[in-house]
This record gives sequence, structure tokens and C-alpha cells, in this order.
Amino acid sequence: MSRRSALWGLCGGCAALGSGFRATPVQAQTAAAPAAAAGPVRPSRFGPNDTIGNMNLVTPQKAMEAARLVTQGRSYPLGIVVDRSTPAYPPRSVSITVLMPGQEGGRTFGTNKVSYMDDMINGWLGVGTQLDTFAHLGIDYTFYNGNKAQDFLQTTGVTKLGVDGVPPMVTRGVLVDLAKFRNKPRLDGGELVTADELRQAMQQQNIRVTPGDVVVLHTGWLSMLAENPKRFGDEEPGIDGAGAEFLASLQPCAVGADTWGVEAVPFKDPNVLWQGHQVLLAQNGIHIIETLDTAPLVRDGVTEFMFVLGQPRYRGAVQAIINPVAIR
Repeated sequence: MSRRSALWGLCGGCAALGSGFRATPVQAQTAAAPAAAAGPVRPSRFGPNDTIGNMNLVTPQKAMEAARLVTQGRSYPLGIVVDRSTPAYPPRSVSITVLMPGQEGGRTFGTNKVSYMDDMINGWLGVGTQLDTFAHLGIDYTFYNGNKAQDFLQTTGVTKLGVDGVPPMVTRGVLVDLAKFRNKPRLDGGELVTADELRQAMQQQNIRVTPGDVVVLHTGWLSMLAENPKRFGDEEPGIDGAGAEFLASLQPCAVGADTWGVEAVPFKDPNVLWQGHQVLLAQNGIHIIETLDTAPLVRDGVTEFMFVLGQPRYRGAVQAIINPVAIR
């Protein structure tokens, strides 16, 4: 099953997943794996008017705790370079055009002969390293906290749940090395890591998630981008709905990976698409961050760090191309 055929299913109503979490981080990381259950989007535990989900857990105290993780002052850019050839979810693409407006024929401005360049971007905001907001994916036209698409979707942008309303992410980040857990440099396309395996990997690597963290999954799949861009975009290793339920029970503010969609593609059941996105975004108010460059963190043995993201604030956008930074 190609990535293209797998992705078009987003337009239809997918099987809904129940959610809600009550376990503490310690309980969640030692209890049995939760099973995915069908159900509608439920009200947010942060109240009927909430629009930021688990970003409510990213408090000033959380930021101060994350700052104390910085012992070397070394920064790791987690975003990849994006250009016209970057594989993207169909039909997405992006291109940059650089112009020198009004300077045809060597014209300059002023007696000091000013020359300047401007750039123009054409394309989609869901290319490369990207942030998924709660307006990106829902269940049968219902999005986070029961918001109906018809109530906040306009062709000029969404009126709530958009990227402009996401607070800055200044928090603790943790990295779970799934490739190391499987004892190989890179997981295979379509390779599923179950909820129980996530728990085992975290226990083996002494990874403890606390509320408001960003959880980053390393699979090694990003290395495929340079080797075979088409294969990189057609398939990927990752989690499923049950794995997303387990991660949601740990109460992170975001879940990211070095893959373009976080979930294992091809899907185990070709009729059940993007359950993990439904669980994280629609059911639990947890952002998704895709195509992270985790290799330098793995190379240096970094598993805990300060995570910083100030995303572009395009009013009404449901995604954004980003470059988050890990600081140790």
C-alpha cells in the first residue's frame, strides 16, 4: 500500500477512538497497555472553552525545570532543510522563489545604490518538520474539545485551534530510541512499535515522562530520506492507536518522531487510518511534531533536554513548518 493511497483516507470519517486518561505517569508506565476503543471526541478536562489542550501543563515552573537541564549550552536544531524536492503528504509541496523587485536591468535605489532581494513562498505548510495543531485532524468533522468543522472552518483560515493560538513550547523533552530497542540502526517501513514495546523501551532506557513534556521517538527512518526519498515518503515505522493511547496517558504536551507521520505505514488494517492522530490531537489535546532530525541527539547520547519551539503565527493555519531546538 503506497503512502498516497493510505493518505487520501483522511477525507472520510475514520473510526473514532475513545480516550481520557486518569493514570499518573508512574502508573501509566508500569500498567498494562490500554486498548483502543471506539467513541466520539470527548470534552476537554481543561473545560468547555479550552483550545490549547495539554499546553496547559507547560507552566512557568515547567519551563524553569527544563532550563535546569541545560548544563553544556549546546543547541541541536531538530528541523530538516526543506526545498522543492522534499517528499510531502499528497498533494503538498513547497517552493521558494527569490526576486529582485524593480531592479531589472541593473537598477539600484538611492545615491548609495541599494540592491535587495525578496523571497516568495508558494505551497503548503505541512512539509518537512511540521507542527500539527488540533484543527488538523478530527473524527467525523469533530475536532478537539467537540469543535465542529462547520463552526470554525473558513477558507481564509480556522477561527480557533489554529497555529497562531499555540503557546510557545518551552519544556522538558525526552527521547526514546526505538532503533536501539530493536537493536538495529533503523526500523523498517511499516514496522509497528506497540504500546507494550514503548513501555519496555522506556524502562530499559530509564526514560520517565512527566506531565507537559515533549516525547520524541527515534526510529532512524529519517536516514532513508537521503537514500531513497520516494520510499521515505511511501512508508514509515511508528506507533498505532493503542501506542498513542499509552503515550497520551503520560500527559505530554506533544509527541514527535523522525518520521513524516509518527504512525506505522502501511497501516495494519488498511481500513483504519491515522488512529494515533485521532487519539493525540482530537481526543487528548496533544500536538504532533513530524520529521524531526533526532540523529545528532542519539549520536551524543542525549535522552533528556530543554525543548524550545516558537512556531510561526500564521493566523488560521492548521499546520506550520518549524525548527524546534533541543538544548542540553
